[in-house]
Amino acid sequence: MRRLISLVLCVCLLAFPVRGEQEKKYIALTFDDGPSGKYTRRLLEGLEQRDVKATFLLCGYRLEDYPREAERIFRDGHEIGIHGYSHDDMGKMTYAQALDEIKRTAALLPEGCKPVFLRPPGGSLGKGLEQATKAAGLAILNWSVDPRDWATHDAQAVETFVTGTVRDGDVILLHDMCDCSVDAALNIIDRLQAQGFCFVTASELAQLRGVTPEPGKVYNRFV
Repeated sequence: MRRLISLVLCVCLLAFPVRGEQEKKYIALTFDDGPSGKYTRRLLEGLEQRDVKATFLLCGYRLEDYPREAERIFRDGHEIGIHGYSHDDMGKMTYAQALDEIKRTAALLPEGCKPVFLRPPGGSLGKGLEQATKAAGLAILNWSVDPRDWATHDAQAVETFVTGTVRDGDVILLHDMCDCSVDAALNIIDRLQAQGFCFVTASELAQLRGVTPEPGKVYNRFV
């Protein structure tokens, strides 16, 4: 009788799917407006200590000022995308203007870097930008969680907003421009890792969800 009960229990257990990987919550941490010298360096050190990879959307004019930081971002295994050259409103640009911004920025990226995404400043969209990203082979990456760290300059408020809002598949928007944003980012990682969230790059998040980013198409999250 005991053998029969054990056999039935084993069969029941085998009938349930293994859920380990499915239950993990994956999110992407993204940083706009860099590279930014000491802030980028401090951020990269914190990410390395936590074994976290992020996505950096870089500005061309900042790349000219901080090429070494960009090289380190790439060397450390983070994803690099394009944030335009001038940080002007790309949604209002013509096709030619937007494509010029993309090409000027791409020419400054570390050797071997092949961006998948462009994030227009402010998330601004337009027909010229759509055509330019299609021509450049770039998908448009916006976001689903925006704590407005650039406006609040309050690390605690940013941390509280993100940790109370984020869901599996989200793309979090932060900025690589000041100490308070770096503080918030590292605290967010610590708190969310403790809650079982896994941080991946935007491209990795797309891949995990079976999504192949299409040039010109806008993505806010991956579920």
